[in-house]
Amino acid sequence: MASRLYNRYPREARLLHKPEFDRVYRNGRRRTSRQFIVFSIPNGLQRSRFGMSIGRALGGAVMRNRIRRRLREILRQHRQEISSGWDIILHPRGSVATAEFRALTEELLGLLRGALIHAPAPAAPSGASPATS
Repeated sequence: MASRLYNRYPREARLLHKPEFDRVYRNGRRRTSRQFIVFSIPNGLQRSRFGMSIGRALGGAVMRNRIRRRLREILRQHRQEISSGWDIILHPRGSVATAEFRALTEELLGLLRGALIHAPAPAAPSGASPATS
């Protein structure tokens, strides 16, 4: 049971509210690949947080939930490899639901590395917390 809790995708590692998403879309950087669009912005925190936007065009609820589960699993397995201090939104494209898991993992991690390496380093928050603005 303890190992299962350790491997969870914790709530504090997720973007949950519309203002958080809006801030990333409005001020963040956009990177694209064949299967993903990734928006990222420094958050001034000691951890990175992730959000997902999976549109109805990708399929019904069952398919969209499958996509969410696959992406959460990739993030959960590789969270130690992802730089701290970022808010990141993932937009999967159509082929994500049926793509081979290993190929999907490699593409997403490569895109995240590129998005975070080529972006300016996260700055310490000045004044109000960016998570609430």
